[in-house]
Amino acid sequence: MIEDLTPREVAERLAADDPPLLVDVREDWEHELAAIDGAVHIPLDELPARLTEIPADRPAVLHCHHGARSLQAATWMQAQGYDHLANLDGGIDAWSLTVDPSVPRYR
Repeated sequence: MIEDLTPREVAERLAADDPPLLVDVREDWEHELAAIDGAVHIPLDELPARLTEIPADRPAVLHCHHGARSLQAATWMQAQGYDHLANLDGGIDAWSLTVDPSVPRYR
């Protein structure tokens, strides 16, 4: 099952003693404009070739701009045998609005 997590829920999990891996599946230019500290950047089109960079035994939260691409990535990862996956509902845009306004918003 893929969890849909609000930005606040993701922030709480990232602040925990054993945080999930935060994976940014946006394009390079998007990551250069705005990023969440500590996120591993693996663009969606590179995910199949770089999947081994994401430990299968560690929970992962995926994010993109608004949540659609990261849900697509999580669904694909689940089909590859990954179990502990979550999607940042609303993406980095919602993160900027509700958790960290220092992260720039973009179109």
